[in-house]
Amino acid sequence: MQEWLKMTAADLGRGIAAKEIDPLALTQTYLDAIEAHPLRDRIYARVTHDRALAEAGAAAARAQSGHRLSPLDGVPISWKDLFNTAGIATEAGSNLLKGRVPDMDATVLANATAAGLVCLGKTHMSELAFSGLGHNPTTATPPSVNDPDGVAGGSSSGAAASVAFDLASAAIGSDTGGSVRIPSVWNDLVGLKTTSGRLTLEGVVPLALKFDTIGPLCRSVEDAGLLLAALEGKKPADLKKTSLRGRRFAVLRDLAQEDVRDEPAAAFAGAVTRLEAAGAHVAWIDVPEVAEALAQSTCVFTSEAYGLWRDVIEANPVAMYSEILQRFRLGKQFSGPDYVAAWAKIESARRGYDQAVSGYDAVILPTTPILPPNLQRLEQDSDYYITENLLALRNTRIGNLMGLCGLTLPTEVPSCGLMLLCAPDMEEHLLRIGAAAEAALS
Repeated sequence: MQEWLKMTAADLGRGIAAKEIDPLALTQTYLDAIEAHPLRDRIYARVTHDRALAEAGAAAARAQSGHRLSPLDGVPISWKDLFNTAGIATEAGSNLLKGRVPDMDATVLANATAAGLVCLGKTHMSELAFSGLGHNPTTATPPSVNDPDGVAGGSSSGAAASVAFDLASAAIGSDTGGSVRIPSVWNDLVGLKTTSGRLTLEGVVPLALKFDTIGPLCRSVEDAGLLLAALEGKKPADLKKTSLRGRRFAVLRDLAQEDVRDEPAAAFAGAVTRLEAAGAHVAWIDVPEVAEALAQSTCVFTSEAYGLWRDVIEANPVAMYSEILQRFRLGKQFSGPDYVAAWAKIESARRGYDQAVSGYDAVILPTTPILPPNLQRLEQDSDYYITENLLALRNTRIGNLMGLCGLTLPTEVPSCGLMLLCAPDMEEHLLRIGAAAEAALS
């Protein structure tokens, strides 16, 4: 049974379909592993034992009768602690929301439950999802699976750790500026950032509504496709017979390549070589509109975040982690005209970007320029915290600002990933390319 803990969600689903894996025994195996794990309380905010066993029991009955609801019916996953769960606290990693207990599940959680997925519990996260590092002294800070002294990446830190440490078959997180992809890459997982608006945010604690997206952190591209289908209640993308032969990829040569440290740079170069060996054509291009959009980041992200949370924050600012509080308060310095002007520049940049990359199947980049930062130094050095947070988010944020969908894949180098970016609402295309790239990289 212990081998179940390392299997992909898709393989677990196939085992259940073949009646080789009992969903109830599978869920109990995960719950036992969580309970016994020394990092349990740094990864899970709450474990939903009763709900998980009830859902697994129902899945087991369906499996026996041959009436499964989806390919993942009976597969246990974790949820970031910003997805509402009926009768179970949802606090988004913040004492500002301590004791908050919703009456209903978030819509995506309800959809996943309707597809038969089993909810193991809620995972820790950066406070109110406003950090790419995952450090949260208010609640808990999960570690990277590759570095016990490093952070897991944020804001979906516990989500990534739950999968990387074999305490969930997959996890659901959110991505506003990189919060699915950064923890995925630092824990050698696949992470899917969906297009803004593709998945409903109903019942999800918000950060910046124009940028908030939902996506899975998992062990394979196949898992990502199946989980996306479960979250929106649709059929999964067909990933059969995928190939890189003749595919055209663009690499952004300008800002996205600056300050990339040695290990991520070498991993990316190696990944490009393997993609080319599999038949892909790779071109390096200049897209100055990317830098123009990134220059608007502080204005649009902090204005949205502070605008949503100002009254709650200022009613009890001492309850917050100082670095996160400071980041929210950056939104004070921008006016309404500043925000409108910034969005006008972003819309113009999007048009230029779309024109520059229109002839390519995807844009590829190092997912993040850095490795997991050291937790102790983050706690002691504010300048280091700010520098590492901005660098961690730099490349992933391109996808959010340009309104794209994105996928990060692990490379052979620990905590280093390859990110693919595609046009809005092109997730099926992205997943097919991602499946072929995954095969080439492994």
